[in-house]
Amino acid sequence: MDAETEVLEAARRRAEALTAGDGRALAALLHPKFKWTSHRGDSFDRDSYVESNTAGRLSWSSQTLTDVEVTVEDRTAVLRCVVVDEVLTNAGPETFRMPMTQTWIHVNDDWLCLAGHAGPLLEHE
Repeated sequence: MDAETEVLEAARRRAEALTAGDGRALAALLHPKFKWTSHRGDSFDRDSYVESNTAGRLSWSSQTLTDVEVTVEDRTAVLRCVVVDEVLTNAGPETFRMPMTQTWIHVNDDWLCLAGHAGPLLEHE
């Protein structure tokens, strides 16, 4: 499997961990120095990101990556896409569509997400 495919598979496993609410699987795909910026401008480290996405305040129905581009240079990869998030909040089901960028690094034969950013929200089609 080439590096681009490996990164895409890791990103899909990350999305599956979100959907499953599996904090352990999610954390295993995130680098210890992981940083994330949400579409609202909120910043997270690995622990706060895992907690905010798996502790029950938000339930993921699905996360779909579309228009995916992966660029790999040595042991670093950048994944750019449009993401469609289907979530269940206290207000009910919601769907968000937005650009997303993730930076992945190759460590000990695994691709780990080092950083990411989602947003701004796109208009519904």
